[in-house]
Parts: sequence; structure tokens; C-alpha cells
Amino acid sequence: MPSFNIVEFGAVGDGITDNANAIQRTIDRCHASGGGRVVVPTGSVFVTGPFQLKSYVDLRVEASATLRASLDESLYTESPFDNWSEGSMWISARGAHHISITGTGTIDGRGTEFMESEEPTHYNYKFVDGIDRRPHLLTLIGCHNVTIRQITFANAAYWCVHPAGCQDVLIHSVRILNSLKVRNCDGIDIDHCRNVRISNCYIESADDCICIKNRRDYAEYGSCENITITGCLLTSTSCALKLGSENVDMMRNIIVASCVVNASNRGLGIQNRDEGNIEDVLFSDIIVESRLFADVWWGKAEPIYITAFKRASGTLHRFPGGKTEGAIGKVRNIRFDNILCRSENGVYIGGCPESRIEEILLENVRVEIDKTTDYPGGMYDRRPCDIEGIIQRETAGFFIHDADDIILRNCRVVWGAQRPAYFGRALAAHRVTGLEIENFKGSAAHPDQSALQVEPRDAPGDQR
Repeated sequence: MPSFNIVEFGAVGDGITDNANAIQRTIDRCHASGGGRVVVPTGSVFVTGPFQLKSYVDLRVEASATLRASLDESLYTESPFDNWSEGSMWISARGAHHISITGTGTIDGRGTEFMESEEPTHYNYKFVDGIDRRPHLLTLIGCHNVTIRQITFANAAYWCVHPAGCQDVLIHSVRILNSLKVRNCDGIDIDHCRNVRISNCYIESADDCICIKNRRDYAEYGSCENITITGCLLTSTSCALKLGSENVDMMRNIIVASCVVNASNRGLGIQNRDEGNIEDVLFSDIIVESRLFADVWWGKAEPIYITAFKRASGTLHRFPGGKTEGAIGKVRNIRFDNILCRSENGVYIGGCPESRIEEILLENVRVEIDKTTDYPGGMYDRRPCDIEGIIQRETAGFFIHDADDIILRNCRVVWGAQRPAYFGRALAAHRVTGLEIENFKGSAAHPDQSALQVEPRDAPGDQR
């Protein structure tokens, strides 16, 4: 494979010089020559502003080499979204095919340095002329045959790896080491993509580690489908693995298997807030350890979270053009098998009158609940939504409402030694039809309560 070293095109690895022009020249020459490898050589730090990848180019960051984002905010002049206050782009590609990023070096987005100030639980936003210009680390739009392998991404300032409208994407043995205090620094966002394989990755990220979505900005690319996620280790201050909340199309044919979620705010989340549907999803052989965090982060330690609520009316850029209110699609045919949960909260499954949750199977799901932090509990978090976001209610092993055809088979609830007064029943079900319980084991947290609370669909309620 022909090789093109960025130093030979003028790059200087002194940790100071902006090498964007030299790197772009190298990529352009490699592309014009019919393709090959663009090498970031070992042992140096190359600062760079934005640049674009092109077809048939393998960007290889060698061992102990670092590509580091420039802190000059004036360089970031292009946004991946219509709403300019959702960040800019650093490394990107549009309509490219047969592109790859490989090597055992590091691509460093310098995320905390784009923030304003640090609080005990998070960093505050910094606005430039009223706009949040933080650069997304890698944005690939409308690309085909994408490979990302063995590289380390670090300190993303906004989303880290974002394929949008891409097909045939392989992300393998990648490390993503983001701050656990920088909001919006998602690890991997799969957006309107098809035929995606994510495997053997290690991800630490304050926001979602892996998120599957269909944003309105890229609606022309259609559904998000045929996706496998296997063998990943995930830690998040928000949700380790989430489907939604942005979903204007269809998500389907998704398998998540053999993963470990550690010390996360929320474990496995399905969060529908738009008109698209989510269906035919399998989760299996997963360990989830979740815990409570501050309110600035979505989630209340729910190890499994399945919800469908309409989006709040104030977020106009999330709705179709000219509309001030959105619609809500269906969540149906979701299966969980062999899931071990240790958390400060239980499983939450909840829909709304316009979109009841349908056909959920939980089999061999063990939920162990114990109080392990000083953050207040007895809550479930439904943000963003058009009803009350955080609701106060006793913690149940499984809390289900406004749903149809739910099966709990060989499931178990175990309470830990620390049992505050708000710890409640093993199962609470409200306005549920077709609830089947087979070989369910679990008592209430306190002896004065019954283990089960099951109410029919027509029972009075307030969507809590």
C-alpha cells in the first residue's frame, strides 16, 4: 500500500504548530494517487485544525503519535447540524468510500479545554458569540465502507465518533476515553446508518457511550438498521447504551450482546421521543452496574429503561419544519435475555396513551437493588418529554405502566442491605394488558408491603 507521511508534506510535531494544511495536502495527494495510507508518525504531537478525509485513504496514527485539536475556535466554521449551537466539526468526511482510521496512536479532542469552568459534577458550557462551538471529533456523512480500528480517541469536546447516513461501518477494538464531566461528549453516535458492526470497544464517556439515533438533520438517509454491538465495556455518566431520543425514522434489527456496563447512570435505554418506531431489538448476556448521579445528567440509575413520550414543545428545532409539536412512534418487540443488574433503581418500562409500549420479553433478568451513593433516590427520570420529567415514587424492581403484552420469565428481584424507606415492591404494574409472569421471584423491600402491585389498564392514573 502506498504510504504518505504528513511530515514530508510540511507537518511539524511540536505540539504547537497548526498542521491542518499539511495534513490536508497529504490526504489530497494520497487520494489523487489512487489511495493509500496517510501516516502520522510515531513519537510526536501534531496540533491541527479541521481537515477532511477522502475516498481510499487510510489515516494511520502510529504508536505514541497524537493528533491534537487546535484550541483556536475561529477555525471551526462548519457545523454537522442545522442548529449551529450544537457544535462544529473537526475531522470529517462527506460522501467518501473505502476510508479508514487505524493505528494505536491517539486522536485528542481536548474537550475540557473547550469548556468554561468546572463544577464538582460537570463542566459548564462556554459560548462564543452566543453559540456553542465545541468541535465534534469525527463526523462522517453519507460515507460507504468505513473502518475504524484500534485507535484511541480521547477528550472529545462534543460527540466523538458520528457516522451519519453511512453504510457498511466497522468499529473494532477502539478505545474512547472522554471526560466523565463534559456534557454531550457521546462516545459513538450511529445516525441513520445501515449495516454497522461495533465490537470489542472500551468506552468511558460522560454522555451516552453508544447511541443509535435518527436525527432530523439527516432524514434523507432513511432508517437505522442491521446493527450489532458485541463485547464492549462501557462507563457513562448518562446512558451506557441508548436507542433514541432523536428518532424521526425507523430503528430495527439491532443486537446487543456480551457487554459489560460499569458505574453508569443508566444502563440499557430505549428512549423514543419522536415519530419514528423502534422494533426488533435483542439484548443478551449483559452485566449492568448503575448508580445515581446529579440531576444535570439524564437518568436515575435505571439499569433497563424503555420509554415512549412526546418531546417537550419548547425544542422547536427538533420538530418538522413549521410545527410546534411533534408526534410519537411505537416501541415494540424488544427482548432481554440473561441480564444481571446491580443498581440503586429498578427496571422502568413506561409509555403514554399515544404510544403504549408493546411486546417486551424479559427473560432471566436479575435485578439487585441497594443504596450505594449519597444522591437522593425514589425517582424515575423521563426527560426530555412533554410531561413531568422526574417523578417521585417508590423504587420497584420492575415498574411498568401503559404497556401491552409484557412477559417476565425467570426474573428475580433481590434487595441489598441498605434499604431506604422509598424502596418498595418487587413489581409494580399500572394500566398494563397482557402481563404474563412466569417463575418470578422477589419480595418487597420492607415486610409491611406486598411483593406485587398490579392494576388493570382502565385503572385511574396520571401517567406517573
